Amino acid sequence: MAGCRAFAAVGAAGSACRKPGAVRCGDRRGRPVNISERFAYVAVFVGVLGHASSEFVAVGSGIAGPELSVWRYLFGGAGLMVLALVITGPRKLFLPLRTHAWAMLWLSIVGVSFGYLAFHWALDFATVIQVATVVTTVPIFVGLANRVIGGQALTAVKIVTGLCAVAGLVLLITDGVLDKLVGGQDSIWGVLLALACATIGAFYAVRVKPVIAQYGALNVTALSMMIGGLGLWVGVGFGFSIWVNPLTLFDRPMSNWGWILTLALWNTTITQFLWFGGLAAAADMTRASYLFFLKPIIAAALALVFLGEQLSVLQAVAIVVVTGSVVIEIYWSKLAALALRREKQA
Repeated sequence: MAGCRAFAAVGAAGSACRKPGAVRCGDRRGRPVNISERFAYVAVFVGVLGHASSEFVAVGSGIAGPELSVWRYLFGGAGLMVLALVITGPRKLFLPLRTHAWAMLWLSIVGVSFGYLAFHWALDFATVIQVATVVTTVPIFVGLANRVIGGQALTAVKIVTGLCAVAGLVLLITDGVLDKLVGGQDSIWGVLLALACATIGAFYAVRVKPVIAQYGALNVTALSMMIGGLGLWVGVGFGFSIWVNPLTLFDRPMSNWGWILTLALWNTTITQFLWFGGLAAAADMTRASYLFFLKPIIAAALALVFLGEQLSVLQAVAIVVVTGSVVIEIYWSKLAALALRREKQA
């Protein structure tokens, strides 16, 4: 969110930031996080760069997905906790645990622990391009999650963009099946794990929205990431017999711990802060969030140039379809008006 979570909770973050007196992005005196509106889109774009490069950094580390997910969220979650403590103070940071302890626990375990385990494990099978493209569909799946959980009607534009997402997924699954049949590779499992990540991330975003609206994205995200990191530590320990000891980080070769810290601090702590803070400061939060759909293009460029991955025809078409869906959403009102005008003229 990278990965799934990345993303997710965009609407909640924006609405919470706008509420007078909200805890969301405030410091200890309730003032907004210090990202100027002038630099809001820059902050969001840098946040997107962090999301888009997470797959590249994860693969570059050479560490298996399940273990890497633990390293990332133990250190990345801790970084967010420190950031939230500095900005909002301990009382506001831990307030969600006093009133929504059970919700925070199960949402963090399901949304972060399971979601990001699926994300990083997917990269053990599928390519950076495949995983990044699937994960980019998270905002579209949020519409489906809203329908299932809250009974919110799907608008025409959401149906169209949803069909685009489905088409992109079908292309990537077909690409994975062909990899298996022709090349004997198991990328199909990676695509399915990435799909699981996107689905979990979308439902997490919808379920956590009320908590974010009340207490703020920075605090809730920091707590959720930290709890999710601890959940990953226990789950990967029992499930994969890999017990990560954070104290041994620098016992590893520099090529290992350098990638781990980059993924944890840059792709998680800094990226999340800039993403949420930038969205909060943007004059048009929805339009700013559309920058997230640059993720598969940036991820593909990094994979092609630095990892030597090959871009198949089906993958290229999937990227065009998925990123094209946001163009449809941006210009939907104009397209609908044009269609109506032509219908009247006919």
